Amino acid sequence: MHSLRRSLLILLTFALLAGCSDSQPIDSVKRIEGEVFGTFWMVTLADDMTDAQAASLREGVVETLDRVDWQMSTWKEESELMQLNRHPVGEWRTISDELMHVLKISQEISSLTDGAFDVTVGNLVNLWSFGPEQRPNTIPDAEEIEARLATAGFQGLVLNPETNEAKRQEDFFIDLSGVAKGYGVDEVSRYLQSQGQENFLVNIGGDLVAMGEREPDVSWRIGIELPHSGMQVAHHIIAVKDMSVASSGDYRNYFEADGQRFSHTIDPTTGWPIDHRVASVTVLTPYNVDADAWATAMMVLGLEGLALAEEHRLKVLMLEKQDDEWVTHLTSAFADYVGEDKAEQLLQGDMPE
Repeated sequence: MHSLRRSLLILLTFALLAGCSDSQPIDSVKRIEGEVFGTFWMVTLADDMTDAQAASLREGVVETLDRVDWQMSTWKEESELMQLNRHPVGEWRTISDELMHVLKISQEISSLTDGAFDVTVGNLVNLWSFGPEQRPNTIPDAEEIEARLATAGFQGLVLNPETNEAKRQEDFFIDLSGVAKGYGVDEVSRYLQSQGQENFLVNIGGDLVAMGEREPDVSWRIGIELPHSGMQVAHHIIAVKDMSVASSGDYRNYFEADGQRFSHTIDPTTGWPIDHRVASVTVLTPYNVDADAWATAMMVLGLEGLALAEEHRLKVLMLEKQDDEWVTHLTSAFADYVGEDKAEQLLQGDMPE
C-alpha cells in the first residue's frame, strides 16, 4: 500500500491541481490559505462575505487543522497517534472519537482490499526513507524489510468502538498519512458548513472537496495531472459538485539507487515499492478520508484494482504508461458521474483546451 507521504503529509499534490472555471476570476471569490501537515492548504470561498468574515473563517480552519494534526501526526512526538504507537503492545488505550473514526475506516478498507491499504506498515515507510526516521536514500537491507514486514498487518490492530479503545497486538508503527489528510479535508468542510458556507473548494496538498458551485450554474473544475518530467500538466479536467477528490501517484516522490527507480508507494504485502505501469489513480467519493485511502489502495493494486473498484461502484480514473503513450482507464461509476460524452473524451486522452 502505503503512500509514503510524510505524516499527515505532503505528497498528493502530484495528481490534482486546484480547479477553476474557464471564465475570468470573480471578484466575490475569496481565498484563505496556510500550511499544515508539511504541505499547503487553500480554501476558495464563493459565497458573498466581507474580508473580516473571511479572516474569521480562516481562524476556524487553522484551529480545525491544528486539532487533526495533534491527533494524527507522526511528526509530533506528543500527538495522540504517537502516544498510541508508544503504548505497550497488547494493552488497551483509550482514544478520541476522531482517531477511532479514522482507524475504523482504515481497517474497513484494509479488509476490503486484502491489505493493499494498511496503516500498520509505518516501520516499513520509515525504512524506505519516507517517514520520520529519514534514513538515507539507499535500498534497505532485505532482512530488515522482512523483519519489519513480519510485525505489520492490519489484523493486529484491534479496535473496540464501544469503549473507544485500541491496542496493537504486535510492535508495529501506525502511520495515518494515507487517510489523515483526507480526514482533515472533511473536517474543514464540516466546519465551513457549520458556519453557513454552501459554495467552497477545500484543497489540502491536492486532496480536495468541492461543495456547491463556483458561481451560479458554474461547477468547480478539477485538473488531473499528467505525469510529465516534473512538470504540472493538466491532462484531464472534470467538473465536480458536492464531491471529494483524492489521488495517488508514483512520479513525484521517489528515489534512485543502484541504477533503479523506486516508487514512494509501498506494497504492504511485500514490503517493497510497487512496480507496475499505473502512474496515478484518482478517486471520487463523498468523503475525502475514503477517497484518500482508496486512492492509495488502488495505486498498490494497479490495473487489477479496477475489478475491485467496479465491485464497490467506486469512481476511479487510472493513468497507465504504455510505451510512450498514456492510457486512461475509467470505472463505470466514474463514467456515469462525468457523463457519456466526457467519459469518451477522457478515454480518448484528449488534452483540455
